[in-house]
Order: sequence, then C-alpha cells, then structure tokens
Amino acid sequence: MLRHLRARHNTDQRQQSTTGPCNSGQYPDMSKKKMLDEAIVDMIIKDGQPFSMVEGEGFTNLMKILDPLYKVPCRKTVKTMVEERYQQNKKKAEEDLKKASAVSLTADMWTSRNMDAYLGVTCHYLSDDLDLSTVLLGVQYFPMTHTAAHIAEAASTMMAEWGIADKVCAMVTDGARNIVASVNRLSIQNIHCFAHLLNLVVKKSISQTSELDTMRSKARKIVGHFKSSCTAKEKLAITQSSMGMPQLKLVQEVETRWNSTFAMFQRMYEQREPLGAALASLTSNLTSFSAEDYDAMNQCLKVLRPFNQATVELSGETRVSGSKVIPISKC
Repeated sequence: MLRHLRARHNTDQRQQSTTGPCNSGQYPDMSKKKMLDEAIVDMIIKDGQPFSMVEGEGFTNLMKILDPLYKVPCRKTVKTMVEERYQQNKKKAEEDLKKASAVSLTADMWTSRNMDAYLGVTCHYLSDDLDLSTVLLGVQYFPMTHTAAHIAEAASTMMAEWGIADKVCAMVTDGARNIVASVNRLSIQNIHCFAHLLNLVVKKSISQTSELDTMRSKARKIVGHFKSSCTAKEKLAITQSSMGMPQLKLVQEVETRWNSTFAMFQRMYEQREPLGAALASLTSNLTSFSAEDYDAMNQCLKVLRPFNQATVELSGETRVSGSKVIPISKC
C-alpha cells in the first residue's frame, strides 16, 4: 500500500503520518485513545512522574508493544491534560465544600530540598454521606519572612479563594509561636497537633536523660559508619548470613522524628550479635555496646514502645479524627 501511494498518488507518507508536532494521526477507536490518554495522565498524577516521562525511550517502546497504533502524546500535550484534570477536580471540590456547613483546617510550614519555604493548608469536612473528606487547598510558595502577619495573610487568601472563610471552626497546627499567632489573628480556634506534641514530649524526655542521650550519640556514630563504609556494610551482611540471621540494614535516627530513635535502638538490639562481631573485625575507633548497654537499651525500648504504638496509630490512617486523642492518652 505504501509503494502504491508513492508510485500512483505522488504522496509522501511521512507527511500524512502525523497531524501535528505532538499528536498522532486519526486513531481507529477514539474512545480507546481517550482512555489511554487518561490512563497516562492518571499515572503521572498518582505516581508523581515528570511530564518528560512520555518522551522516554523505554515508555514509548512499551506503548508500541501494547498498542502499535497508539501514538503517545508529547510532553506539552500531557501537561495541558494534567492542568485540565486539575481544574476539573478543583471545581468538583469547590462544589463539595459549598455543601459543607463547617470545616477544619490543618496548616504547616515546611522547606523543600532546595531550601524553598512553602505553606501547606488542608481542609477537612463531612460529606453529604457523613464520610470524612479531605481537600488540599494549596501548597503555596512562601518567600516572605515567616511572621504571623504574613502567614495569616496567605491562609486568609486561600480560604477566600475556596469560599470557606466563614465556615472554618478550627485550625490544627504545630506549636510554633508564629503559626499559632497567625491563627489567633484570623480569630480561629487553634488546636495543637497531638502527634507533634507527643513528638516534643518524648524528644525532651530523651534529651534530658543524660545516659540515654550518650547512648544515642554513640549509636548514631556506629550507624553512620555502616551507612558510609562499603567495607563495613558488606562485613555486617556476611556476618548476619553466617549467623543465619536476616540481612537487615541499620536504621539512622532522624532529628525531626522521635520514633526514628526507637527504630534505631530496636534494630541495633535485634542485630547486636552480628553487629558486635562485625565491629570487632573492622579497623575503626568505634567500639560496640557492652552487655549492660544493650540491657539498658532494651529497658528503654520497653518504655518507649507504647509511645511508638501511639505514633504509628496516629500516622497510619488517611484521616485521623480528634476523638482518638483521649483514648490514646489514657492508654
């Protein structure tokens, strides 16, 4: 057919193969094409993939195998489709929020890896079916100084944009003075995040126990060595295998999450035998914990375990209601 077109109809097939720089020619089943386009948009949104993924060689080869007639849209087209999906979902969310008689907000200031500051505000409400629903109002770039006035102004703008300024009954935040003051400026009830408060309580208790703080410091150095040294990492894995134990990596403590301290101690206590043997065979100035140290570590784990269970319980659900605070505190 291609030879016939070129020979008899003076047609350059390359000119007819596409209708534009981004889109393919007419697909036999346009409903299926739309379904495939929507599936790509879903994947990019749900998996947090970059728009450039659709131009990757591996992805385009995969789509050719799955459906040779389907032409993957270019990055610019996919970006447009994602923006359209955002507008559709935002309109639907605005309609749902109009029906809500009252809402609560959660707000937090955070910093990206590039050291850019952002203010995130999330809205929570009951739907018509009395289901807990959540809408992310926005993650706003925040180049200004983090004063209460600036935070209050940004939050107020978001609430006005979504038409919920007169529906907000409470705002859950951490205990930072500037963000608490910003909520007071908005004349909204402020609720201190229970998970954040629990984190502060445990961190302060740990830091004020000098023996435990010394143990933390030593544990961080040991874990850091096995994280940064290929020789130490390989030696630990070989020792674990020879002892018939699972090859588990050590866990490093993260300053902003107290339960990472629990996870670090727990893993070190579980792997104390292969860890001690590996440290003894390495040429380093690090020394393993003694039997008395590990006994103290185990006692600390017993004390901290209920707090870890509470933290996991609070973090393990998509939406956690305030009604959990009292039973968790009592338990």
